[in-house]
Amino acid sequence: MGWFSKKHEQQVDRESLEQYLKRSKDYKKVSYTNQPTNNRFTFSFISTLIDESILQNNALPYLLEKPFEKIEDLKKLVAMTDVQISDDPSVIEQKLFNGYALLTLESDQKHFAFLAVQKEIVRSVTTPEVEFSVIGPKEAFVESIDQNVNLIRKRLPVKELISEELTIGSLSKTKVSILYLDGIVDPENVKTVIERLKNIDFDAITDSSYIVQLICDNKNSPFPQLLDSERPDRVTAILAEGKIAIFVDGSPHALITPTTLVEFFGSFEDYFLNWMLSSFFRLIRLFAVAFSILITPVYVATLSYHYELIPKDLMNTLVTSRREIPLPPILEALFLELTIELLREAGARLPTKVGQTIGIVGGIVIGTASVEAGLTSNVLLIIVALAALASFTTPVYKMGNAIRLLRFPFLFFAELWGLLGIVFCFCLLMTHLLRLTSLNRPFLEPIYPPRVTDLKDSLIRLPFSKQSMRPQTLRTQNPVRFSPPGKKSKKSDIDE
Repeated sequence: MGWFSKKHEQQVDRESLEQYLKRSKDYKKVSYTNQPTNNRFTFSFISTLIDESILQNNALPYLLEKPFEKIEDLKKLVAMTDVQISDDPSVIEQKLFNGYALLTLESDQKHFAFLAVQKEIVRSVTTPEVEFSVIGPKEAFVESIDQNVNLIRKRLPVKELISEELTIGSLSKTKVSILYLDGIVDPENVKTVIERLKNIDFDAITDSSYIVQLICDNKNSPFPQLLDSERPDRVTAILAEGKIAIFVDGSPHALITPTTLVEFFGSFEDYFLNWMLSSFFRLIRLFAVAFSILITPVYVATLSYHYELIPKDLMNTLVTSRREIPLPPILEALFLELTIELLREAGARLPTKVGQTIGIVGGIVIGTASVEAGLTSNVLLIIVALAALASFTTPVYKMGNAIRLLRFPFLFFAELWGLLGIVFCFCLLMTHLLRLTSLNRPFLEPIYPPRVTDLKDSLIRLPFSKQSMRPQTLRTQNPVRFSPPGKKSKKSDIDE
């Protein structure tokens, strides 16, 4: 029993590992005897983590009937590919809780073997739920990190695709994979990502969202600085650009870094459409974001300070709609904005069918009742509804949440100083965005610093024939994606 002498790192009462394991009902220890040699051996494993049928079919028949004297003979006996021999007791705990069965010989207590018999309980690959598209592939990542890496390797079957693994979390021991294309990605970016992941000091990492908050450049910013995606095709395309993907075991989303602000407003379906259509849709989304943030503050600022800016015909409509409203514009706007947020949260937290009913019926009933009760004007109700609708056009959920939050500071500044307050708040927002970085790269690139060549796939998307170069901000080792017809790539020129 010498291998059980290793003490758990966090125990206080100095109990041995075996004593800890015996307290769990799913820990099993079974002994057998090899018939030809009369050599006794023991299996120890966590039954909930292993597939006992693999042990019964691929290991036990050979160990019972075929003679063996040494632990090293197991690799030749059992019909299994992953059999590890060790004499280091410090790895026993890790292996047991990773789905390995521990085998020890009564005649040799110094050496032991680990047999890979993990039980795979994974969800089958389904269609994307968040980044759904009418056109294009219909596969989405699942919670199994091995399955997710498999989806990427099927699309990038090249030796340059490197996968590095780390274990993060003092309690969860979560497996994290870093994927990148060697020869394209900037090695400095890879080094930075690995260093930040290794420096994480946290007990339990249960989702990729934890990683986002722990390794981002500015932890106090409402803007996400790593792009998460559930689409293998999108991650594949971004790896080809020279970026890095991070997969976390148990999370159906991949993290992409470094990223820029404009990427959060581009849907991957844009690349499946004609470049003119996709450019138009991107501009629509950007307009919708600006409209969602500014329309309610502009309403409050105009009615509070700038009546002279309202045309006469519109003034009559506004006066009529607000004739019996007892609340000032700011309270009226806050009431409706908070009502919309409550409906959103209620719809998101309730079961799907009930949530849809609450969102639709609740919005109609509360909106109609508030206008008839004289708490809000019908004009502002339309404006807030349009602003909420515009905020839903943001393709990335986390960026949509940031947009929802931004409306409230603009509302308060509009109440304080009118349109001047809106301009001042906009300057504060731009100052924050100008200072923000993603993996030490400017978050506003290619707008600032200006990169003319990178504008080809930012606010608008030019044809693929015009996108022969990778983004300059990534500082890739090979900046050329392909050679346009009639032109030679820079790499070939250097070779010549």
